[in-house]
Amino acid sequence: MALRLPREFGLVNWLGLRTHIGKEVQRFLKVGLQTLAAPVITSLMFLAIFSLALGRSVQEIGGVAFMEFLAPGLIMMAIIQNAFNNTVSSVMVSKIQGNIVDVMLPPLTPGEFMLGFICGGVVRGVLVALCVGVAMLFFVDMRLHNIIFIMLYVICAAGVMSMLGLIIGIWADKFDHQAAISNFIITPLSFLSGTFYSIERLPDHWQNLAMINPFFYMIDGFRYGFIGHHDAELGFGLFYVILLNFVLWFLCYRLVSQGYKLKS
Repeated sequence: MALRLPREFGLVNWLGLRTHIGKEVQRFLKVGLQTLAAPVITSLMFLAIFSLALGRSVQEIGGVAFMEFLAPGLIMMAIIQNAFNNTVSSVMVSKIQGNIVDVMLPPLTPGEFMLGFICGGVVRGVLVALCVGVAMLFFVDMRLHNIIFIMLYVICAAGVMSMLGLIIGIWADKFDHQAAISNFIITPLSFLSGTFYSIERLPDHWQNLAMINPFFYMIDGFRYGFIGHHDAELGFGLFYVILLNFVLWFLCYRLVSQGYKLKS
């Protein structure tokens, strides 16, 4: 049995990883109007619609103005959708066009292969959060209650959705599969996560269902970082989101290391 020699790059192929991440970042920056500007416009439209529809009937939630309550949820919803779309579309396009082999041929470990796609999604999620947040400042009196929670939840939420997008991108055989997951799972869960309302207003059985929705904890913890209001226990919510990152990383690693639907 031949011995497996260590790579000449060392423990981490920094050049390959940096190139892979750069490719993923440049990929969405080249169409910035679609990947960065569009989420800003969509979020502002939601802000306008819900403030006009509910602004008079719902003055405050959790002791803060409705607009201040709504804005962080819209920012996190944009992060969730865009981090997912970034990795799933990148992998799907590479598989369908047949150039996924160009990413698999370089001497990258499964972890480095994954990390390139995941970092691309996280960077897009962070940039979307910044763009939407800055745009919100012109319409909402936003404040910072806990900057650590804000940064932590941006990274954790973008990481979860990037890894989920990677899993779906590897599993899906055509764009219909990707669209089905996005339309019937991602979008409904993001809308039913307390973005536009506090779950305290829901009946008990609906509150129990909301408590198993991971998007609820992402939005609740992120919103706490801005306004200091939270519906769930903060420690449990943070544990839930971090645990989800570890579970999805393990699943991604298994799929990539086995070459599931990547080498065939």
